Amino acid sequence: MKTKILGKTNSLTASAVGMGCMGFSHGYGAAPERSESIRLIRLAHELGCNFFDTAEGYGAGHNETLVGEALKPIRNKVVLATKLHIPDLNGKTVSETVKAHLRASMKRLQTDYIDLYYWHRVNPDVSLEEVATVMGELIKSGDIGGWGLSQITEEQLRLAHSVTPLTAVQSEYSMMERMFENDVIPACEELGVGFVPFSPLGAGFLSGKYTAKEHYLGDDVRRVITRFAPENVLANQPLLDMLQKIADEKNATSAQIALAWMLHKKEFIVPIPGMRKEERIRENLGAADVELTEKEFAALETELAKIKIHGNRTDEDIAKLRDMD
Repeated sequence: MKTKILGKTNSLTASAVGMGCMGFSHGYGAAPERSESIRLIRLAHELGCNFFDTAEGYGAGHNETLVGEALKPIRNKVVLATKLHIPDLNGKTVSETVKAHLRASMKRLQTDYIDLYYWHRVNPDVSLEEVATVMGELIKSGDIGGWGLSQITEEQLRLAHSVTPLTAVQSEYSMMERMFENDVIPACEELGVGFVPFSPLGAGFLSGKYTAKEHYLGDDVRRVITRFAPENVLANQPLLDMLQKIADEKNATSAQIALAWMLHKKEFIVPIPGMRKEERIRENLGAADVELTEKEFAALETELAKIKIHGNRTDEDIAKLRDMD
């Protein structure tokens, strides 16, 4: 597995493709049985993945506990990222709050340090500068290796980085969601900050394995992500057709081409697709070996520019899932 460097300050060396672990706890319907989830996480490492992503909010701590158990035998061989959520301070200081969340995550993850600690979503009622200051203290104490932010603006990136240099920004990015190409990704390049795309396959849409007839139940975000609405699945077929054509020419899969495109764009981009089946793990990690020539990449960019994307994924839509039967 090829590796990439995340961040110029407090840098981390991560496999070119990481593993997003959220789906082992919630978000995409029924998850694999616990022992199977642990086997799959460890298999990813055996196949070359050393970068694993979780969060305290995934399954209300369940995901961290699961990931911690899976990675415990190989903890010193992996880059472990998790995220804290601060809905409010409850009368405590920012320092007390962040450190309490970190201690709880460490306990669930069965580790005494976190390689990459993100603030999951910036709360406008909590000082970003204070959080950045605390993260700097945690880096100095060795509790975390680096820190990051998720789904932020360029202004927030620059402000936070000026206090304590960021290792990475984690935000949604794929062929279906490219808004961060306008400002955040260029700013990451300028500042020497890694960029870690979640949903790099558009919540699986770019694999080409879903049709307009699919029906999603329960705790499955595809119930509320509008790109999975039947009319949008049909409207986005030109994108899937284009991907399949290139995949056939490269003896690869559509998902591998979508990831190879992203890996080709910038050396500091490390996608973390979710993958809950052995064949998907082998397929997605194999994308690191799919090389696009400059000519192929340019042609792909030209074709993408012609295609209109229908539907999206927003935090507001995902929040609706909590109130659905």
